[in-house]
Amino acid sequence: MGALELSLLFPALVAGLLVISTHVPMGRQVLARGIVFIDLAIAQVAGLGVTAAAAFGFDASGWKVQVAAVAAAMLGAVLLRWTEKRWPSVQEALIGVLFVFAASVELLLLANNPHGGEHLKDLLVGQILWVSLDSLWPIALMYLVVLAIWFMARDRIGRIGFYGLFALVVTQSVQLVGIYLVFTTLIAPALAARFWPERFGLAIAYGVALAGYVIGLLASAAFDLPTGAVIVVAIVVLMAGSILIRGREVSAAEH
Repeated sequence: MGALELSLLFPALVAGLLVISTHVPMGRQVLARGIVFIDLAIAQVAGLGVTAAAAFGFDASGWKVQVAAVAAAMLGAVLLRWTEKRWPSVQEALIGVLFVFAASVELLLLANNPHGGEHLKDLLVGQILWVSLDSLWPIALMYLVVLAIWFMARDRIGRIGFYGLFALVVTQSVQLVGIYLVFTTLIAPALAARFWPERFGLAIAYGVALAGYVIGLLASAAFDLPTGAVIVVAIVVLMAGSILIRGREVSAAEH
């Protein structure tokens, strides 16, 4: 692997770092609240917003599409917050229904689109290798604001604030790395840290996510494999290793 290939991977790594920065702490909160599939649902609703805007003839990279994606995700977040208050016992099921509904409407919108299959692939696995550093600056600034609110005022923003921040972050991330990586980055590192002492939890989660992205990007370039899928596999393998190591330590301590 030459220096040229490594330089091409650098913007993708920066995009991964941005996703990791917000998704790791939010993922631990999602896991603690037992609403694991919320990111899939909101990501799918955001994707529906993008697809609907494109169906009305807006430029796929224009600001109107971004507004449509954020508005759709925010609407989904408000809806999920309302259902959480009304029917908390079936919240996870309602999240699943919202995901399937948004995905089905999107399929209907793309039914007669000759590029529909390519659009769906981009939505699922992302285009992380094709990001540019210039396009990441606005996202970096937004994520910085979100992180500041998260770590300084998380207890004061309430659940609707959490859903709103979550919708903003997922809307951008799904366009960078795709639904599969958004879900993996949220949940797998949180699971990796789940059984470790709380004081190590955040560091372990960040470490697993970072190592997974680095290994995945390098392996993808070295073996010419789909980048998003390789990163997902790398993070999940590291997650499994973390859980197994902790399980052995706990078992040894008990005996």
